[in-house]
Amino acid sequence: MQKGKNNSRRDFLKKLSLGIGGSAVALSACNSPDFDDFLQKNFKTLSKEDIDEIILNLEKKYSEKYGKKFSVSAEPAIDNTLFGYALDLSRCIGCRRCVYACVDENNQSRDPQIHWITVLQMDKEKGIDYMHSDIHYNPELVPEEGHFYVPVACQQCANPPCVKVCPATATWQEPDGIVVVDYNWCIGCRYCMAACPYGARHFNWSEPIVPDEEMNPISHYLGNRPRPKGVVEKCTFCIQRVREGKYPSCVEICPTGSRKFGNMLDPESEIRYILENKRVLVLKAELNTQPNFYYFFGV
Repeated sequence: MQKGKNNSRRDFLKKLSLGIGGSAVALSACNSPDFDDFLQKNFKTLSKEDIDEIILNLEKKYSEKYGKKFSVSAEPAIDNTLFGYALDLSRCIGCRRCVYACVDENNQSRDPQIHWITVLQMDKEKGIDYMHSDIHYNPELVPEEGHFYVPVACQQCANPPCVKVCPATATWQEPDGIVVVDYNWCIGCRYCMAACPYGARHFNWSEPIVPDEEMNPISHYLGNRPRPKGVVEKCTFCIQRVREGKYPSCVEICPTGSRKFGNMLDPESEIRYILENKRVLVLKAELNTQPNFYYFFGV
């Protein structure tokens, strides 16, 4: 019954648009797949049958567009799992390999460049000081003497201000702690970007440009699938990987082992050991965003 109601709503809006536009252009737009995407229900309310149909259509669409077989997962959160991330600031050398591994894995735009991870160079004498940090550092060799590095991405907050301000309910926190975006529901208002105190959300002013040969065809609906113009995107802990039992790409690429990731509900996990035995800190703790992303000095 619900599905029939949804179809009736779509038919009504199509006819309404025809009545307003009254042109062949309006007719073409209303019968396009993009228009159906616009009318799609919020992902959280979709039935399994709806999701299966959407996934099949997306896989066909992306495979034809990029000339390679695409897979789009809708793998849900794993039971009894709350993902946490810890970064050892004493080991990070600021090489930015994490930045570009993330770009490759998550199909971020190359032109203009969009980076979900930002690495800040800081002066050891000043400590964590955002006002005097350098995002554009470019020495011949890293690390530079007298400096340390603070990579910043989405903090996957347990009390996320970005979710609270979204007027379209296009972003929410999943049971495993990952804050996600339904690109089909994002209206591009950028309220979430203004609310995020970490500068971790990014807007697509144009359709992301990724060379076909560099496009990662293993994707997730709520993660690294190709994004349209006019939506906000962000780190999802590589949702397409971690829900399959893998590490995020930035964890795997780190040459110094600075990055730690795991299930905080598992008492035997490395992330749990760090939280219980190291002196950890979170960025901007005074804001009470309650990040699931932690920093510590291991040595």
